[in-house]
Amino acid sequence: MNTMDYAHLGRSGLLVSRIGPGTMNSGDATPEADAHRILDRAVDLGVSFIGSADVYGGPQSPDMAQCYGTSE
Repeated sequence: MNTMDYAHLGRSGLLVSRIGPGTMNSGDATPEADAHRILDRAVDLGVSFIGSADVYGGPQSPDMAQCYGTSE
């Protein structure tokens, strides 16, 4: 079985997983039940953070038109 790698987050002393899922598609392209399964599996594997930016990499639809992200 593989184990999760962890690293310190800057100088904060917090130890976090080296990988974490992003949620950009969780509010629009990924059905809610699937998003829950993905996040549950990530936690089971030892992920300790989730990227929750409302927009990644520039204007997105419908996020920018409404001035918020549906993934949050």
